[in-house]
Amino acid sequence: MSLDSHPTDHAPFASEQDFEACRRLHRTYGTTYYFATMRFPKEIRRRTHAIYGFVRVPDEWVDNPGELSLADRKQKLDEWRDSLHHGLEGVRPAHPVMRAFVDVVREAQIDVREADLFLDAMEADLDVRRYATYDDLRGYMRGSAAAVGLMMCDALRADRREDIREGAIALGEAMQLTNFLRDVGEDSTRGRLYMPLEDLDRFGVTEAQISAGQVSEGWRALMQFEIDRARALYARSDESIPYLPSEMRRAVRLARELYARILDRIESQDYDVFSKRARTTTLEKLAVAARYSLVRP
Repeated sequence: MSLDSHPTDHAPFASEQDFEACRRLHRTYGTTYYFATMRFPKEIRRRTHAIYGFVRVPDEWVDNPGELSLADRKQKLDEWRDSLHHGLEGVRPAHPVMRAFVDVVREAQIDVREADLFLDAMEADLDVRRYATYDDLRGYMRGSAAAVGLMMCDALRADRREDIREGAIALGEAMQLTNFLRDVGEDSTRGRLYMPLEDLDRFGVTEAQISAGQVSEGWRALMQFEIDRARALYARSDESIPYLPSEMRRAVRLARELYARILDRIESQDYDVFSKRARTTTLEKLAVAARYSLVRP
């Protein structure tokens, strides 16, 4: 379903309080990305917070369900999707985050099919726990990561050229892979593994070793292989950043560098992502941001 199929003549749904709810979610859960996106112009920050809120709310239902049953989570995802489409048809959403997101979809002419693909990925997380090949994992990331990158392209008023969109997809996948590598131990406690099984076999790593948090030579080799894959994606995304609107480039480059530095941290921890979380410090974020403030966008 395209955005053009919906009426566009209704008044905005969201209040400033609704957008503030999105901002608080972003600040609480997306600290690195929030830090970088605060360098966007005010209008773009507002859009970014709304997109983040849209993806964060269902992600919490899936990953941190509390007492929600599997059926409850599926129902909530269905209701979230229905609220989106009803909102685009002119029905005021009940949830403040959805009110903000629907307004941003209309304002930025975001293709709602990308939002649907993201929700497809959230539904997959309820049932799919393993990915046999990297191609299989990329199919999941098309919704969980690439779709978000493409929504952000529209939010940033980027040209819809194919090379720019390919760069956004590459950056989304790079950031998602970085998250997978950083959080592999945490995901294991949820019964999920986002490393392709073909890669585990290649380096002689078993799921039992991951569950036990064992840092073996095979594990180090596997992690370096995945880190190199992520870095190649970051490099591909770099080719497209210069074609973004000039006032957007600095924040995108900052987000890209801060995420990529998580890979450096994993290496410096000898690939131990089980006993400590790989993260950039506040001082490091400030230093990188200061450096980018001195260069041309």
